[in-house]
Amino acid sequence: MFSTATPPTPLKDAVAHDHQEMYEYYEQFQKHAGNTDLQKRWAHQLTWEVVRHAAGEEIIVYPLMEASLGQEGKALADQDREDHQSIKIMLAQLESMHVGTDEYNTLMSKMMAQLREHNDSEEKHDLPLLEGVLHLDNSKEAAHRFSITKHFVPTRAHPLAPDQSHFKTLVAFMTAPVDKLKDVFTSFPTGEMKKEAEDSSR
Repeated sequence: MFSTATPPTPLKDAVAHDHQEMYEYYEQFQKHAGNTDLQKRWAHQLTWEVVRHAAGEEIIVYPLMEASLGQEGKALADQDREDHQSIKIMLAQLESMHVGTDEYNTLMSKMMAQLREHNDSEEKHDLPLLEGVLHLDNSKEAAHRFSITKHFVPTRAHPLAPDQSHFKTLVAFMTAPVDKLKDVFTSFPTGEMKKEAEDSSR
């Protein structure tokens, strides 16, 4: 009897997990409309996640697509980098705006709409295509490297930084310490807030 179980896709699962966290953070941002302090915290958390995730993809995932899928992989990776650039520009603009204003909310909504479109394209097309040519062990290794890389990359949007993997790695190590110092003086959701949000989403 043939198995109908879906084959494991460690790299796709790791990327999709990040995508879901982004949506949960934005949901918390929306939920606390009218409370500027809480909205700032969740906006910072969302930015932190999106930027680290994008850098991890640019360093690990997109070069793997180019190496494994040839010209099609390069075209997909180039489009994904363009998507990231547009999102980074909006995130950088949001950092200079006041949370709670109509202008801020409009741009945040636009950024999230583009982010969802980009994420859906990766989950439904790019990553399944990549997983289709990867050995399971290679997918597991890529997922692990993707996860590890996110600990060493910038946590704020740098739209002027290069997005090619070799340059990206150098810039990441140069800018990450500065970003992490800024993070010390930035308000984020507390552990209790995150747990409460996680419990309410179940």
